[in-house]
This record gives sequence, structure tokens and C-alpha cells, in this order.
Amino acid sequence: MSWLLKSSIGKKLIMSISGIALVLFLLFHAAMNVTAVFSEEAYNTICALLGANWYAVAGTAVLGGLVAVHFIYALILTLQNRKARGNDRYAVNVRPKNVQWASQNMFVLGVIVIGFLVLHFSQFWYKMMFAELMGHHHVELGDATVSPQDGAAFIKYYFSQAWVVVAYLVWYVALWFHLSHGFWSAVHTIGWNNRVWMNRWKVIGQVVATIICLAFAFVTIYFYARATFCPFV
Repeated sequence: MSWLLKSSIGKKLIMSISGIALVLFLLFHAAMNVTAVFSEEAYNTICALLGANWYAVAGTAVLGGLVAVHFIYALILTLQNRKARGNDRYAVNVRPKNVQWASQNMFVLGVIVIGFLVLHFSQFWYKMMFAELMGHHHVELGDATVSPQDGAAFIKYYFSQAWVVVAYLVWYVALWFHLSHGFWSAVHTIGWNNRVWMNRWKVIGQVVATIICLAFAFVTIYFYARATFCPFV
């Protein structure tokens, strides 16, 4: 068991498993957000089910743990790789052949994603689940007071602000690059690949990343456009 925590292969395996789990969560989250476009009532029902209930809190704790493990092991592996290369990392400034830009900047992309997660949590989780856990039945949202379970109100409020929309769209682009390479890399590390499936997994990774990021972007742009052109809807 110690090899899993100490060896580079073990650390990469932990990163891969946690990464795939996070991809599955993002697929769920994206599908949940798209629901708000078609039915705000249905979206709020989901928010109520995922409020301060014990299973939602437990799930959030597990999710937070996965993010922490994924980031910490990414940091450890990055530092180890830099140490192993030593001064050689300054010798060549040209990108090697067949090495994608994302693969050389995964840690930087991950930092961007984590940074925007802090913004996202402060706008949504902190005023929704956390507020409920603190016993607050109403929270301030701009000039209004809403229920922490009124997720549609939060989406409409934040995605009506241009700077928030731009920030989230930048986040989705960084997330796409991180996921498109990360998914394939995770599958490769786990060993679910061969000569036939190697390129297929790359394509599948890009498709999954595109579905997730387009779904998030669709919701963001839809509510901004609605607030801009149909403010009374």
C-alpha cells in the first residue's frame, strides 16, 4: 500500500482516479445547470434535495476531499518533475513534437480552475448550503432577500453581470484544456488503453470536455442574454 502513496506511479494513479471522479461530478453539475434553462422550478427542486441534507453535506465533503487530493498530488508531482529535470528545464524553449500545449501547462490550468472555484463557492455554495448549515433561511442577494434553496435566483443574479459572465467563460476555456488532456492522461495512467484505443480515448476526452464546458457556457450566456434583452422575464 505504501507504493501507492510514495511512488510516482502510485501518485499518478491517485490523481487519475480522483480526476475521473471529478469529471463525473462535472457531468452531473452541467446537466443540473441546464435544467435551470428549461424549468427553474425543477432546478430549485434539485437545489432543495442537495441543500443541507446529510447526504448532500457528506457528498460535498467527499468532493472537497477529491479536489484537495487531486491538487496536492499535482503539486507534489510537478515539484518532483522540476527537481528531476534540474537545470535541463531551461535548456529548450521550443515545445517538443507531439506534445500538446495543455499537457505542458496542466498545473497552471489547474491553478486557474481552483482559483475560479473559490469565486464560484463564494457566490453559490457559501450563500446556499453553508448558509443553510448556519441556520439561515434567507440570504441577501443584491437588493433582494431570497431562500438559500432558490438556486435559480442566484444564477439569474450573478449571470446578469458582465464581468461575472466573462470570468466564467475564461474559466470554462481553462477547464476545457485541463479536462481534454486530463481525461485521456487519467485513462492512460490507469491502463485502459492500447494502440487501438489510445487515439479513441483522446477523442472521447475532448468530446466529454466539450459537452461539459458547452453546457456550462450555454447556461451562463442564456441567462446573461435573458437579463440583457428580456429583463422582466
